[in-house]
Amino acid sequence: MISNQFGVQGQSGQDRGFQSGPDFCSKVKHLIIGPPRDLKDRSLFHRLSLIPFLAWVGLGADGLSSSCYGPEEAFRTLGQHTYLAIGLALAMTLTVVIIAIAYSRVIEHFPTGGGGYVVAYKLLGKQPAVVSGCALLVDYILTITISVAAAGDALLSLVPIHWQHFKLPLEFAMIGILLLLNLRGAKESILTLTPIFLVFILTHLALIAAGVLVKTPALIPTLDNVRVGFSSGITSLGAFGMLLLFTHAYSLGGGTYTGIEAVSNGLPIMREPQVATGKRTMFYMAASLSFTASGLLLCYMLWNLAPMEGRTMNALLTERLVLNFPLGKLFLILTLVSEGALLVVAAQAGFVDGPRVLANMALDSWVPRRFSALSERLTMQNGIMILAAAALAALLYTGGDVRQIVVMYSINVFLTFSITEFSMCRFWLSERKKRSDWMKKISIHIIGLGMCLTILLVTVSEKFRVGGWITLAATGILVILCFLIHRHYQNLSRRLDRLFKELETAEMKSEPAQAPGAVNPELPAAAILVANYSGLGIHTILNAFRMIPDHFRNLVFISVGVIDSGGFKGGNSLEALRVQTEDNLKKYVALAGRLGVPATFRYALGTDALDEAEKLCLQVGKDFPHATFFAGKIVLSRNKWYERILHNDTAIAIQKRLQLSGKSIVIIPAVV
Repeated sequence: MISNQFGVQGQSGQDRGFQSGPDFCSKVKHLIIGPPRDLKDRSLFHRLSLIPFLAWVGLGADGLSSSCYGPEEAFRTLGQHTYLAIGLALAMTLTVVIIAIAYSRVIEHFPTGGGGYVVAYKLLGKQPAVVSGCALLVDYILTITISVAAAGDALLSLVPIHWQHFKLPLEFAMIGILLLLNLRGAKESILTLTPIFLVFILTHLALIAAGVLVKTPALIPTLDNVRVGFSSGITSLGAFGMLLLFTHAYSLGGGTYTGIEAVSNGLPIMREPQVATGKRTMFYMAASLSFTASGLLLCYMLWNLAPMEGRTMNALLTERLVLNFPLGKLFLILTLVSEGALLVVAAQAGFVDGPRVLANMALDSWVPRRFSALSERLTMQNGIMILAAAALAALLYTGGDVRQIVVMYSINVFLTFSITEFSMCRFWLSERKKRSDWMKKISIHIIGLGMCLTILLVTVSEKFRVGGWITLAATGILVILCFLIHRHYQNLSRRLDRLFKELETAEMKSEPAQAPGAVNPELPAAAILVANYSGLGIHTILNAFRMIPDHFRNLVFISVGVIDSGGFKGGNSLEALRVQTEDNLKKYVALAGRLGVPATFRYALGTDALDEAEKLCLQVGKDFPHATFFAGKIVLSRNKWYERILHNDTAIAIQKRLQLSGKSIVIIPAVV
């Protein structure tokens, strides 16, 4: 996608101030987050994309790690009726399988990325999509928050309870480390964290297997206790009361099912064929999550565990299990450290998918357009930074209380699940006359919708005052802001259309002039910085000749094709960007021909419009020693504080850079 680099609507990089060229700060930056990517490398996308295993680590870890807090919350809710844990374990497995199958179908229909925002936008329209997108953004912020908070709980379960005051500083440090890793790039961060993931898998597989095997001799008495407890529960609570308790525990354990959506939303970073890779990743995640969550819940019941302050349920289970085993202390440390580390890995899903949702919404003008920009490391740096800051704020507000965060987290997870399942139900209803198998296809989505709505409604009604209202309020405020931002961009677009309509009409009706001849670099030239072929570019050209009449004998058009999140989706994206940039510039050359002025063009491709434009202008200055540079800038008649957030002053930034190099540049205002 080509950004409008040289106007107020631009999506370019930030103004880096008066200093140009490599400096000490740039060297330090490259040392920390790595050198820039070479966009000319045709194998770049293939090397950055993820195979199923790495995708499972980077995205599936979010789902798998939820077994560290989801089953615990469900088990706590049962209170004295722990005999219902067997039914809960079966319900958890069934729910994971159904949601995973439903999202595998979503992957089939949205092979370039089928997160909740994209699905709702395509199948339901703009308004539901904005609600889903905002819910997802809050969800990914809380993904980071709860994962890091639960990691702190797991690690501090190894030390005395008076060490709890180190919890928040430790968790803040975790987010800082993840921020730096993600600024380097998604694949680098995942490769760094892969060994942690494998240790977690091995230790928890051993924990669950040993936890069940050790209790095998007592399995028959345990089943008898379950039968007696069930009969007693029917007597004391009644069948309906027991059903309510079960549904309550099942719903409040909804944190167990989080993370499944991350796989479908993360398809753009997966290795081709992306659909096959996504479905394989989904299978890995569903299998590992259902086994781990249901296995741990079963072990809680078999070992008669009860909550204890300063210890997680998994820590209590591990302590009881390895108490009399050789090297038991070492296994305890290894298990809890790997659990804490995996939870940090799970926060990675928020950093990978959250900025991608933000970028998709930026491309549709629901949030500031700069959020679609890629950094020189091909990461969505702006999105990563804002998610990290928001996660730190949420962590500070909740004090890292996992039980409060999991409620806040679950609400938006199941809101987006419900919207996605409803979208797919509507899709298959619309296809019923075209597809004979539509009933078979829609059935899984109807079941999934019922499960998701049940969990959502119960969680909101039961926990509205305990954090639920915060999630709903934050999401609602974000939705309102998105509509206000979208209205601003729409109004500006209409004003620009009115302003340049006469210019474009006049240009289209103009008759070709006499052949202008060849470009002569020794004669005065007007070097025009342009983006896409638009009224702003035409306005800049015509006013350059009006300002200095009968002076310029050449025109040089300069443009930067900026690769952003909307364009970097495959190996051919750079070639498509090159063709689009050239086509726009050729239109300007044709316009110059109709004006009777010889013209040529220069362009570059990159992720930072300022850097590339500066290099191009300096080169044009050498090739055309008598060139004067011009750039167009949209000036809003009602200048307001928030417009600096919604728009970049790229023309002003490039002017500062060129002035330091002794080059003249004139900014042509277009007032709207």
